Amino acid sequence: MKMILIAYNEALDAEVMERLQACCGVARFTKWTKVLGQGSHSEPHLLNHIWPKANNVLLACVEDAKAVKMMAAVREARQTLGREGIKAFLLPVDDVT
Repeated sequence: MKMILIAYNEALDAEVMERLQACCGVARFTKWTKVLGQGSHSEPHLLNHIWPKANNVLLACVEDAKAVKMMAAVREARQTLGREGIKAFLLPVDDVT
């Protein structure tokens, strides 16, 4: 089992959710909205007057094969949406309660 964590510009929410649904039918996830931060290849997203953007973060624990498909969907999105728009991290899950 894997945990995939995807951070993306909040303006891309509908497109990101559609891509994930189309590639693997993600039904169980946790999403945080209005997340603040700054990446190495993007402007700050601080939800203030100077840096008005924010991010969403989606977390899902899925089977290994589904995680591979999700990562591929994010890589494809980065090609079409640009590197600033979306980033994913894949982590092992050793135990679940």
